[in-house]
Amino acid sequence: MLHIILYEPEIPQNTGALIRLSANMGAYLHLIHPFAFDLSEKRVRRAGLDYHELANVYEHTDLNTCLKDHDIKRVFALTTKGTQPHSSPRYQQGDAFLFGPESRGLPADVLEQISPEQRLRIPMKTGARSINLANAVSIMTYEAWRQLDYADLSNN
Repeated sequence: MLHIILYEPEIPQNTGALIRLSANMGAYLHLIHPFAFDLSEKRVRRAGLDYHELANVYEHTDLNTCLKDHDIKRVFALTTKGTQPHSSPRYQQGDAFLFGPESRGLPADVLEQISPEQRLRIPMKTGARSINLANAVSIMTYEAWRQLDYADLSNN
């Protein structure tokens, strides 16, 4: 099982798209409060289509509760401040990928909890600011899943 963690997500359509992605991969999707919308909003449901019942979506009051409740051992933070390319680590079942809010990324105090070698960056053209959250999650999780030979994540 891979874990996708969205820290204080802001855009319902991104979260809906990631519900769909996690359902199709068999990954867990964790949403850290507060977030700027209600999961029952039409925009979230439409973006997730009919995948809600197939997805493993969890809401958490804070990041530490999420990590403890799901016994997550390794967390990789995706950030434009990362120095390691997203494809460098050798991923394992149970790894988690942490993404910040769309408008501001992960706060400094959250990033400080992640070791520098686990702060990853998706390569971009020089001068580019960032990649859309749903696209960044897709790039990262498919790289990890590829390394796991596209194993059935739902059975782990």
